[in-house]
Amino acid sequence: MPALLRRNNLFVLVTYLALSLVPFVPLLFGQSIEHPLRIILMEAAIWLVIWSIFKRPAWFHWLLIPAFIALPTEIYLRKFYGQGISTHHLGIIAETSPREAMEFLGDKVWWLAAILAFVVLWWALSWLAASRTRDLDLEGPSRWFGWLVLTAGLCVWLYGQEIGIQPASTSVASSKTASPPATSGTHLGKLPNWAATPFQPDPIGRTWPFGLAVRGYDFWKEREYLDDLEHKNSQFHFGAHQASHQNTPQIVVMVIGESSRYDRWSLNGYQRDTNPLLKKETNLVSFSDVITSVSATRLSVPVIVSRKPATESLKAGFAEKSFVTAYKEAGFKTYWISNQMSYGKFDTPVSVFANEADVVQFLNLGGFTDTSNFDSILLPQLQKAMLDPAQKKLIVLHTLGNHWNYSHRYPQDYDKWQPSLFGIENPAYTNLANKPALNNSYDNSVLYVDWFLSQVIGALKESKQLSAMMYFSDHGQTLYDGSCKIAFHGHNTQFEFHIPALMWYSDLYKQAYPDKVDQLLRHKRARMTTENVFHSLLDLSDIRYPDERLEWSFLSDKLRPHKRYVDSYGWTDYDNSTFKGDCREVIDNGKPLRQQRD
Repeated sequence: MPALLRRNNLFVLVTYLALSLVPFVPLLFGQSIEHPLRIILMEAAIWLVIWSIFKRPAWFHWLLIPAFIALPTEIYLRKFYGQGISTHHLGIIAETSPREAMEFLGDKVWWLAAILAFVVLWWALSWLAASRTRDLDLEGPSRWFGWLVLTAGLCVWLYGQEIGIQPASTSVASSKTASPPATSGTHLGKLPNWAATPFQPDPIGRTWPFGLAVRGYDFWKEREYLDDLEHKNSQFHFGAHQASHQNTPQIVVMVIGESSRYDRWSLNGYQRDTNPLLKKETNLVSFSDVITSVSATRLSVPVIVSRKPATESLKAGFAEKSFVTAYKEAGFKTYWISNQMSYGKFDTPVSVFANEADVVQFLNLGGFTDTSNFDSILLPQLQKAMLDPAQKKLIVLHTLGNHWNYSHRYPQDYDKWQPSLFGIENPAYTNLANKPALNNSYDNSVLYVDWFLSQVIGALKESKQLSAMMYFSDHGQTLYDGSCKIAFHGHNTQFEFHIPALMWYSDLYKQAYPDKVDQLLRHKRARMTTENVFHSLLDLSDIRYPDERLEWSFLSDKLRPHKRYVDSYGWTDYDNSTFKGDCREVIDNGKPLRQQRD
């Protein structure tokens, strides 16, 4: 023991202990930690295994360089956003150019440089200390124990891969009645779920510094997935061109909303004045009968931005590109500015299309947590894009809109209807006693969306250019309506399928395209779906292409109604359905179409 207290030994051990304690930093900020004992045991086991493999700290210290460099960012994110570095954050870092980083940091760049210098010095000194001592070499029984832990771990992992693992909800009793695993001549049972936990990505990802490797691997997989899809679509072209006003400065803004439902907008008849600013706009048309086919962002947004049919929305990938590429072909500079996530199981399908843009910015460091940014963070970048010298611009703004937690989607000035959930950390949304507060918070978030959209319209007005803005929500929400006992989305209710949608146009746009404006006004009560967006957005700028379908554009006199299917017990014909109970569950009066999934 006295040997461990020598200066070099103590410095190395304290350094490794400090790195290992990073997952517990939230405690300093009054935040909680899930499964702290599991984190401690897993970190101890991994340190033991790594030490046993390399024997000397000096020989594996080089592998810790990424952890040292990432440490300041990890602590910053945990303090201000309640989470550590994620795949999404790695995506932001990878896609941010040095110039953009410098603009963002401003005079803070010197603080960053000083912190980075300190971290590099810390790593160098701890490596020097590790290289000068042999007291920390792992030898004898301790090292063999580490190899034993590694071997046992590999055996358990291989067993789970070969034989299988019980689902988390499967009990021992029920597993006896389950079908035997399809293995050749074996009667061995599946591993209990708890035995596989240490080898699953999420528990390891919560450790430090080892979790960085898991997140890095996840990022690499997401990048591979994106690159594969981009490669498959690399030869795809619309053959698009703009038929008129090619040399006229013009700006088109497409706002993709989130979790907003039609009947909570006073523009659409809601008794509360949730749209006090938008109702003043004279060149604004709110559509009364637009539905989305599926109530999940990763599945609904691809239908909004591309020609992907609604009945294929449950399938991964799509063989075509989005309206972003069509606008690029027509000579527009394109932007995708997002307050959502860039990578992850639910976000990467959207990023496939976002990455088609000339400029891609994901601004939300907090994700969908209570510490995420308000949508106002998009406005300075909108202004910056509008000032770009390019004559023609398409700007996509992907908002957080009305996503849960509703009370964290707006600042306190918009906490109009009381009682609300504003200021309550982790409210129990499943508690029906919170129903009034939950609904008030939702209406307050719609009020903030009203402000946000009015700011976008105001910026377009100030530009004095030929301009237009579309807004479509990706899906709606169920909110314990009447006696309904469900909330949020992912259900089969009319509240989640019927969405708010609108279009605003400038006076110059009306002068340039009077026929399109006439058709827009004529079709404001037409039956439509998010499948109409792609065709209408291209028609908005008079962008033509060989296989265009103007019968899907609400700006065309060729618009025709089409079947509207929603994801409710199969593909249900929305216009031949019964809306059951206070939840208004969508039930096909005929036989739903069979769904295909990948």
